[in-house]
Amino acid sequence: MNEAPTGQAVLLSPLVTRVLAPNPSPYTYTGTQTHLVGDRRVAVIDPGPDDPAHLEALLAAIDGRETVAIVCTHTHRDHSPLSRALTAATGAPIIGCAPLALGDPETRSDAAFDFDYVPDRILGDGDGLEGDGWTLEAVATPGHTSNHLAFALPQEAALFTGDHVMGWSTSIVSPPDGDMGAYMTSLDTLIGRDDAVYYPGHGEAVRDNPQRLARSMLGHRKQREGQIVRLLATGEASVADLVARMYVGLDPRLVPAAERSVLAHLIDLARRGLAERRSEGLWQAG
Repeated sequence: MNEAPTGQAVLLSPLVTRVLAPNPSPYTYTGTQTHLVGDRRVAVIDPGPDDPAHLEALLAAIDGRETVAIVCTHTHRDHSPLSRALTAATGAPIIGCAPLALGDPETRSDAAFDFDYVPDRILGDGDGLEGDGWTLEAVATPGHTSNHLAFALPQEAALFTGDHVMGWSTSIVSPPDGDMGAYMTSLDTLIGRDDAVYYPGHGEAVRDNPQRLARSMLGHRKQREGQIVRLLATGEASVADLVARMYVGLDPRLVPAAERSVLAHLIDLARRGLAERRSEGLWQAG
C-alpha cells in the first residue's frame, strides 16, 4: 500500500514532496498523487481532481511559498481539474500538456477527460521551466492519452511519469484517443533514458532500476499482443470474447478497462495488417 497518508505532505527527496488525493478506486489505486517540486519557489505537478479537501491539503503543503507553475501531465479528470482552483488561489499559470478536442463528451467514451482544461502555456517534447535550483523538462509520452507528457527533473535524475508508467499497474490505453502503438513506442523512449527514479501519478516511487519496470511493461503489452494474434488464428472473436479468454479471474470491476486495452491492441494490429475488423463487433486474423 501507499506509504503517503491522504492529504499529508510527504518529503520524497530534497526537491520533491508528495500529497495523495482522496480518490481511491480500482482505477486510481490509493488515489492520485500530486507532487510539489522545489523549496522556496515550487511547481505543482498534476494538481488532481476537483476536490476542496485536496485543494486545502495542497495549499497547506505549499505553505505560502511562491507557486511558479501548475504542471499537468495529461487531462484525465483525476489529474488536471484542480488546476483552475489552484491557480485562482496561488496566481500560478497552468503549464504542460495540450488540451484535447475530442468532440461532445456526452456522446463519446472520452468522458474521463477534463474538457475545461485551458493551459496558459503548452509544452512540447524538450520544452521546460525552472525555479530556484530545479528544472522540469517535458518528455513526450503519448499513448495512454495523445497529449501525455512526463517531466524530467535532471537535478535528481528523476522522472514524473504521470499515468504512462505507474507504480502499481499497467496503464489503460483507451481508444479513440489512447493509442497502443504510441504507448509502446513511448515505453521504448523511457527505456532509452537514464532516469534513476520514477515518480508516478499512482503507486509508489520506482527507485530500483526504473527502466526494468518500463521493459517489463513493454514485454507485457507484447505478450498480450501475441495472445490476441494466436486467438484470432483460431477464428473470429469479439473484444468481450478475447477478454474472457485472456484475463481469467479478472476483478469484474476491471473488465471494462481490459476491453479498452484489448480494443487498442486490435486497432494497432489492424494498422499493421495482423488483424481485421468484421461486422457486428467481430475481429479476425489479418
